[in-house]
Amino acid sequence: MKTNRRTLLKAMTGIPVLGLMGYGVFEKYNYDKQKKEFLLKELKLDNLRIPEITKSQKGDLLRIGIVGFGSRAMQLANGVGFLHKDGVEKWKEVEKLEDWLTQEDLNVSVTGICEVFDLHAQKGIETFSEGVRSGGAKSDLSVKRYRTYGEILADDDIDAVIIATPDHHHAQMAIDAAKANKHIYLEKSVSLYEDKLNELYSEVNSRDIVFQLGHQITKNVVFQQAKEVIKKNILGKITLIQTTTNRNTEDGAWIRHKDKNGNIKPGDINSIDWEQWLGHTPNVPFSVDRFYNWAKWFDYDFGMLGVLFTHEYDAVNQLLKVGIPKSVVASGGKYFWKDNREIPDVFHATFEYPDKELTLLYSATLSSNRKRGRVFMGHDASMELGGSMEITVDRYSTRYKQLIRDGLVDPSAPMLSLSPGAEKIDAVSSATEKYYASRGLTSTYYNGKLIDTTHLHLKEWIDCIRHGGKPSCDIEMSYEEGITTLMGQKAYMEKRMVEWDSVNRKII
Repeated sequence: MKTNRRTLLKAMTGIPVLGLMGYGVFEKYNYDKQKKEFLLKELKLDNLRIPEITKSQKGDLLRIGIVGFGSRAMQLANGVGFLHKDGVEKWKEVEKLEDWLTQEDLNVSVTGICEVFDLHAQKGIETFSEGVRSGGAKSDLSVKRYRTYGEILADDDIDAVIIATPDHHHAQMAIDAAKANKHIYLEKSVSLYEDKLNELYSEVNSRDIVFQLGHQITKNVVFQQAKEVIKKNILGKITLIQTTTNRNTEDGAWIRHKDKNGNIKPGDINSIDWEQWLGHTPNVPFSVDRFYNWAKWFDYDFGMLGVLFTHEYDAVNQLLKVGIPKSVVASGGKYFWKDNREIPDVFHATFEYPDKELTLLYSATLSSNRKRGRVFMGHDASMELGGSMEITVDRYSTRYKQLIRDGLVDPSAPMLSLSPGAEKIDAVSSATEKYYASRGLTSTYYNGKLIDTTHLHLKEWIDCIRHGGKPSCDIEMSYEEGITTLMGQKAYMEKRMVEWDSVNRKII
């Protein structure tokens, strides 16, 4: 590329640095445009385009049963094309309805719901029997409520299940679903127990079923572009990845049993099957606190590690295929939220991959909203990846040394950026792009249209059921995530470094 660089620099010599303002805004724009185009070509990113969504091939009607119908299950219902009638006006207000109505019809029927709380079960039935479908038609399905998940698995009229219960039920329900030969879409985290994770792995692999874990970040346009950045080695050798979670609200700290007016949310021993909700966990008296805020107790979840880190790990593993770490250490404590929780509100873990010559750090707090990103640090550049992507060249990069000297790259500002809604990659970050970069979005833009990434993730699962193929978060990826998360939890609880015995396939 030396000839091209010299040609560009020669063209630039006719524009005195101190005289740029004299050329006016138009000339400055052309200068910057020329600089951007050269840089993209130099990095072989000039042909990088937003991927297209492939419309599903029409297939037979897929009959789905949903186990658990809380807030996440409602989002999953939206993803497969159903909206509760109460949500129509709310979505109009936030300008979300129009895009959702054009969402692809996945040709599914939700025919069964298993839910321990009468109120949630009723909302689920209403969603599918008298709500709205993507496309605008009224939903009028005949939906049966099952009292136990075993009943829904025993029904031959159900082809696949979506499991969206609290985390302590996930592994056993998925194991039983696999034994019943149902296709499975399972919300994370995959398992709180190593033996159950191994059993689930064995059961799924021994059957011709499609398993997908609920991590939809891979469907974000920005994530797809980041794959190309990694593939083209734009960052150089990556040896450190830092992922973070910062929250500073009651809701973010899993205190969710009160409404916005401070009133206790509905639910009591008469409307909730408490024994079934507890499952195999210790028998404790009914508690609205535990029912709504289950992530605060280790019997039901791992807190930030299980609910939040799992998303971070998936993003890293999908990009770099890091797999299971060799060792993990973890620390933290309950430093801010002085309630009855067991989980820490500050948590840190270090995951070592000596065979890949890199370290993954996770740092989280529930008492500060300071922005920190998901950063991939390479010898030549760093990439911050969220709802947007920014790549900044390292001042001491080997690859970009000459570009820095020639003034074509400024290490103090992003070299490349990509934002939701942008039609193509840009070589210089604008104020608007910086704003987008600070957002962690769960939706993405394809050709100017806002699309739910959960819908795209469910669509992938359904396409694989009908036409074959491997979903992005299959049982192999889920197993690696499950072991990694369990290692982090064990390291924290036992206050020691834990390791993965790859020969005997167990945590030691």
